[in-house]
Amino acid sequence: MNKLLLGKTIIKTSPIIFGGNVFGWTLNEKESFEMLDLISDLGINCIDTADVYSRWHDNNTGGESETIIGNWMKSRGNRKKMIICTKAGMDMGQGGVDISESHMRKSIEDSLKRLQTDYIDLFYAHKDDEKTAPEETLGVFKEYMDDRKIRYIGASNFSAERLRAFMETSRKNELPAFTVFQPEYNLIERNQYEGAIEDVCKEYRLGVVSYFSLASGLLSGKYKTEADIENSSRSSYVKKHWNQKTKDIIDAVQTIANTHKVTPAAVALTWVLHSPTVTAPIVSATKKEHLQSFREASLLELTRLEMKTLNEISS
Repeated sequence: MNKLLLGKTIIKTSPIIFGGNVFGWTLNEKESFEMLDLISDLGINCIDTADVYSRWHDNNTGGESETIIGNWMKSRGNRKKMIICTKAGMDMGQGGVDISESHMRKSIEDSLKRLQTDYIDLFYAHKDDEKTAPEETLGVFKEYMDDRKIRYIGASNFSAERLRAFMETSRKNELPAFTVFQPEYNLIERNQYEGAIEDVCKEYRLGVVSYFSLASGLLSGKYKTEADIENSSRSSYVKKHWNQKTKDIIDAVQTIANTHKVTPAAVALTWVLHSPTVTAPIVSATKKEHLQSFREASLLELTRLEMKTLNEISS
């Protein structure tokens, strides 16, 4: 088990956090229930979702993932066994990114209803609107934490400057502080986290939970040609990152995977797990066989030379 949050917290989670963005999108409710049962049997007790999942899909309005998770927990009677992390702040029809008091209050209430729970373990400000004062957002969080409707809070997609401003505001005004930061981080995209953001996380002892840990599937081994990308449901992301450097990284990951007789995804996840400042990676799956890499990553040990190879080729 990993500590999900650092500092004075006591919540612990499995080494891998399951990404709930697939629920209500690439998996319907029946398929989502089957996947949730599988990951629960595997020992994964932490699910990451957001109010905006999966608003981008045809005929969806947002909240589909939370609704499915809520229905599943109610049907299984296992709410107390699960760690539920959700987020708000992305555009849910209000016209843009928004972490104002009024929007966050409404979002929290809506998430509680969809999840059919009276508390959320970890609630993130999903993205910074860069205009709302830290006191305003943290004040709303304080209200819900005082009422025990939110246990801990985190941030995602903040600049280093604004993350620091929020942490300092918490310290100076006796407001609740973020305990987790969620950045995009994987072998293909390291620059958004490494450097200034990582320094702030280390300074304030924030837990770090990486999203797109498999680069939206690029590191899973399923993309080998341009034709594979064209047929992907996530073609915009993979097209953006499909270049010679990405191909070299994929080749290196595959070579190491062959050596250990594991999936490429297991190697990519193990690299994230070996990062000294990352607490746990978020990763999704849409098929039972995808879970093989979760098992492998929890057991795999890469050699120093293999880690050096991956670090250098992805630098």
